Amino acid sequence: MRTSKWVIGAYTLIVLIGVIAALPNMFTPAQLAMLPNWLPKQQITLGLDLQGGSHLVLEVDANALKTDRLRSLLDDARGALRNERIATQSARVAGDAVVLTITDDAQRTKALEVLQKLAVPVSATGFGGGTADIDVASAQNQITMKLTEAGLRDRLDAALQQSLEIVRQRVDQVGVAEPTIQRVGSDRMLVQLPGLQDPTRLRELLGSTAKMEFHMVANNVEQGQPVPPGVTMLPDAKTSQQYPIEDRVALSGERLTDARAGFDQRTQEPIVSFRFDSVGARQFAEITTANVNRPFAIVLDGKVLSAPVIREPITGGSGQISGSFTVEDTTVLSALLRAGALPAPLTVIEERTVGPDLGGDIIRMGVYTGIAGFLLVVIFIVALYGAWGMIANFALLLHLVLTIGALAMIGATLTLPGIAGIILGIGFGVDANILINERIREETKKGMSAFAALDHGFKRAYSTIVDANVTSLIATSLLFMFGSGPVRGFAITMMLGTCISMFTAVAIVRVIMASVVRRRKMKTITIEPLIRFFPDKTSINFMNARYFGILVSVLLSLASIGLFFKPGLNYGIDFKGGIQVEITTSQPADLAQLRSTLSDLNLGEIALQNIGGESNVLIRVQRQEGGETAQTAAVNEVKAAVQKLDPGVKFERTEVVGPKVSGELARSGVLAVVLAAIAMLAYIWWRFEWNFAIGAIATLILDTTKTIGFFALLGLDFNLTAIAALLTIIGYSVNDKVVVYDRMRENLRLYKKMPLREIIDMSINQVFARCIYTSVAILLSMLPMAIWGGSAVENFAIPMVFGVIVATTSSIFIAAPILLFLGDWWKRTHPDRELTASKAVAAKG
Repeated sequence: MRTSKWVIGAYTLIVLIGVIAALPNMFTPAQLAMLPNWLPKQQITLGLDLQGGSHLVLEVDANALKTDRLRSLLDDARGALRNERIATQSARVAGDAVVLTITDDAQRTKALEVLQKLAVPVSATGFGGGTADIDVASAQNQITMKLTEAGLRDRLDAALQQSLEIVRQRVDQVGVAEPTIQRVGSDRMLVQLPGLQDPTRLRELLGSTAKMEFHMVANNVEQGQPVPPGVTMLPDAKTSQQYPIEDRVALSGERLTDARAGFDQRTQEPIVSFRFDSVGARQFAEITTANVNRPFAIVLDGKVLSAPVIREPITGGSGQISGSFTVEDTTVLSALLRAGALPAPLTVIEERTVGPDLGGDIIRMGVYTGIAGFLLVVIFIVALYGAWGMIANFALLLHLVLTIGALAMIGATLTLPGIAGIILGIGFGVDANILINERIREETKKGMSAFAALDHGFKRAYSTIVDANVTSLIATSLLFMFGSGPVRGFAITMMLGTCISMFTAVAIVRVIMASVVRRRKMKTITIEPLIRFFPDKTSINFMNARYFGILVSVLLSLASIGLFFKPGLNYGIDFKGGIQVEITTSQPADLAQLRSTLSDLNLGEIALQNIGGESNVLIRVQRQEGGETAQTAAVNEVKAAVQKLDPGVKFERTEVVGPKVSGELARSGVLAVVLAAIAMLAYIWWRFEWNFAIGAIATLILDTTKTIGFFALLGLDFNLTAIAALLTIIGYSVNDKVVVYDRMRENLRLYKKMPLREIIDMSINQVFARCIYTSVAILLSMLPMAIWGGSAVENFAIPMVFGVIVATTSSIFIAAPILLFLGDWWKRTHPDRELTASKAVAAKG
């Protein structure tokens, strides 16, 4: 089995690219600056939970936006009809529409034409025509002007664009380095501010409305001369240019009703078109008539956005701004112009803050526990396979380096759950190496030569590795789709780790092992353990304990269901909303005094608990009535009260989750678990047939209920991290069953006349060592994090240790017996037909 030089060259290139991409993470920024420019210098960005900072999710108030639009539409309609001398009996806002009553048929027909002109075409890009933003219809003696869905979406989109620009300007005032401000969905934005420990000032800035004003540019100011009274020099928003601006406000930005980016139909140059309300239109007409050929400055927050020259009187209440604009400039400018006209309230619906000290501690603990877990796995592999185990360990080290390189290349953000994902990925990477080594050992015992054993061992292990990894990818992909923040970071690292382990374990290990055999001219491969944990061959009658195993499992699951109802899960802040503040007091904390102080705030149920040392306290406050605004006010009260009690207190972590976000996270978490289970079972059904899938379904239900019972029993926070753990356990549980099922499928094909019970026992005995070894390797990788990882990851690491044990035992004592029961039932009910599995397996191969 000789590998092509082209293939080896490709492998070498991939490894080299990965190592070079990972290399910058070994240097400080100062050291990177000294390296040649042709070398990559992109490092993995640390998440806020590792470097400290603030994370805010803000939402545009869509209801307030709709209310303002209806009120503005009512004023526009009244003004338009007044100009045409059309009398109305009544004009009012009714629900989601403006209703005007006009009894005269002729006037109503004319009014319909006038009001239809108020409709503005809207589209996804803001350029060109499309659906109208309002729907004008006449019925009996009334005209109804209703906001269309397209119009509402366009208004919401415009408000969010304006909010993004305003937030960017506000964040600049805070002076935060490298902020992340991005749109999330249709009505939300994410603001991440590294290093900002108290977002109170930022929240105040975000809550203020941008002040938009129109001023005349003074024409009697000469450069270098003193500025006359009534004139102020204001800077340009983009450049250092100064404008002499008259202090008198010619027109307030509050009169703007709309601003759109577009193109001049004559010159095709990018422009910004705008529209005033009726009062603003009259004022604008007077100003432009009296000041033709004079510059007219548009000022936002004391900076001049643009100072176009008035070319001609503008009497229609709308106009356009042109100049040396790019399309991006007009988009930004139109968003900024809308800031004064469309004041869309921003509400902080989620806030998470991590102090720098806590972030540094988490990094150190994550690195230490990761190194400890990796070393334990390395020692274990050497104990299992001796010198051949060093090849597997090299593959694991390469797996780690390539994972870091891939994260750096895609610009991923590394979070604490992401570190856990890398560590767990190492444990899962061991699975493929154990499968390969065990298969090669089996083929050697059959008397095969070295190259034949290698070839058959890799081929037989390959399908099992693929099936196992596909189930893991299904779970992590859904976690990425439905998760958020750090949980998605975990999903990314797990997906990368799963794919990279296929490359390192199957491709790289195969090339290295073949090279060793060729160079040493080995006739046979002898893979012997340094420490023998199991005999070479076991012949345990596992099916003798099938009734006992299922009975114990069912009883434990029933007990877990009972624990789910009482005392119930300790739902974390992600799912029930509320406030969570982690503090470090200057002296050992007096919980009684702290509880008394906080109880006086009348914020409802408040829970205190020591975490870590005597000075580390976790404060939990129930979700506040009154929505997200009440939540924000409550966290400020809690911080002020704690600081008054202990001026030297340090706020290590703050989390505020509103009721809307918590409900969405709960639904997404449950949906991710359900869809992951369905998708993995569908894959098993497709690969192994219906009876295998039924066995996996039953076992998965039992495994999941026991894990949930474990959360309830220990009182661990059931939050997004717990959902990540649950999905990973489900993935590993199915992964483990795939290995057992794969061997059963193989033996069903080889021993068609052997009783099903004997085939199942034989199959389990053949993979028993592999199941135990893989589980031990994953336990060793996670154990340091479970013991020393701290409260930040205990909801993941501790359940993972429990889940791996449950998944391993259920593969042997639950999934296999269920398959046997189904086989016996099939033979009793269909005595003239063979079990479907054996036929399907023979056909599928």
